[in-house]
Amino acid sequence: MRARRLVAVASVAVGLVALSGCRAEPGIAAYVGDHRITDDRVAAVLKDLRDKNPKPTASPTASPTTAGQPAPPEPQLPGAVQVASVLVLSEVCERISAEKNYQPRGQVPREQVAEVLGLEPGTGYVREMADLYTCLSGVPSEPVAPTAQEMATLIGVGREAGQIPANMTDEDAARQLDGEQLRGALATRRSLVEAAEGYDVTVSPRYRPLEFPVLSFPGDVPAVSVPLGELGSDAVTDISTPEPVGSTATPEAEGTAS
Repeated sequence: MRARRLVAVASVAVGLVALSGCRAEPGIAAYVGDHRITDDRVAAVLKDLRDKNPKPTASPTASPTTAGQPAPPEPQLPGAVQVASVLVLSEVCERISAEKNYQPRGQVPREQVAEVLGLEPGTGYVREMADLYTCLSGVPSEPVAPTAQEMATLIGVGREAGQIPANMTDEDAARQLDGEQLRGALATRRSLVEAAEGYDVTVSPRYRPLEFPVLSFPGDVPAVSVPLGELGSDAVTDISTPEPVGSTATPEAEGTAS
């Protein structure tokens, strides 16, 4: 089987610590410190997504040459939980950057994010994502090796998703998956977890479980995700996008939104 590579959703790895909280207020999706992310804000992003990315409709005057062709795929629009996770993480990143004086390494183009997500460039969600990735690019970190548990979890997800050949041993899979992309993702996530420990992040039960995928397998299957807010678990995992693992080549990072 041809070897595949770890492919990041973006050239930055992202994450967030799951912090407990007991605040609850009608109309509030989440809190980050004293900042409130409202249901109305989430709803506005969702409406903008629908308005600017309508479902394709068949033309009533389709020509014979196109009538038999399959309809173009409908855009897969993010849901309320995905929108909330981006808004929460963006607020945390902005606070950390201001506190630590982190500077972005570069501006992530909205057009490139739009292409990756399959959305119109003028969509507000695209802007939020581009700004988030730009912010996260400034969070410093030194690559760190995955723990045995982190690697075992990643391999388990890969096998369940059918991205690791059944005849490949865990040892070979670990060698294929371990690399700069994975280690950089873990390091960035750990840096954000440590920096965000003092923030009181609380998420409404309506949006739980709230997670942000940092590394995913093809088909948008999360390989490792960071839980945001209360999930009933202290586990924090994350990363971004491994393609199916082959039996020979070493994984290599490939940014798609930076």
